[in-house]
Amino acid sequence: MWNAVTAAIGAIMGLLPHVLHHATLFAGAALVTTSGGNLLFGAVGLLLSVPLLRRLYRRFGTWKAPAIGVALFTVMFSLSAFVIGPAISGNSPTETPEPASPTTPTEHTTHHPG
Repeated sequence: MWNAVTAAIGAIMGLLPHVLHHATLFAGAALVTTSGGNLLFGAVGLLLSVPLLRRLYRRFGTWKAPAIGVALFTVMFSLSAFVIGPAISGNSPTETPEPASPTTPTEHTTHHPG
């Protein structure tokens, strides 16, 4: 039964970013795509790993095993959030969009009849 509960929680956490994206036009996307969203999901992931960390502590009898687990989680989450995510989305902090060229009054009136 416990395995089913933890599997359901894992599935919900996996679907959460997608569901939040559809919450409203901008609220979900703004939450997920900003550094605040990364921090939020990192904190939630760390919170949800507490049962695993406790199990590691009980099994090995030392704080070193959970500390290694937290370090691995941090490295993998940071790699995913700050390297793989931007590479997949094509957004780079160094890329800046070029400004649109202004239209002249004659160009503007050509697409308006009358």
